[in-house]
Amino acid sequence: MEHNKITQWGMQSLGLVEKLVLLFIALATIAATGHEAVRMWNAGMVTVGDLLLLFLYLEVMSMLKHYLGSGKLPVRYPLYIGIVALARFMVLDIKELDAWQIFSVSGAIFILALSVLIVRYGHVRFPYMDGTDLQSK
Repeated sequence: MEHNKITQWGMQSLGLVEKLVLLFIALATIAATGHEAVRMWNAGMVTVGDLLLLFLYLEVMSMLKHYLGSGKLPVRYPLYIGIVALARFMVLDIKELDAWQIFSVSGAIFILALSVLIVRYGHVRFPYMDGTDLQSK
């Protein structure tokens, strides 16, 4: 009986810490987005790298929203973030990259894109039987 109370208290404590960390991530992402908007305003221009960074922030916020709404995190969200992050890296540093580095980053983007296709195919072909399939939302 006492063990159940400790376990329940531990689970509630971890849930609270989880929500606090998610709130911190959300606030930090909003602050970073605002900082980037001010920086672009002061610079008087918007670059492709700026837009990709804003898309990264948007993906993080979308991932947080989905996680808070459902309590579950689809694998594809971090994959999308990885694709956009690598694309931004390539756009910003293209002049400093040699051919092999460009090929490697492109290959990594391709592998992540294939991973998204495999995950989506797996959810369609092999849906969860307990109704927790996240692809329908």
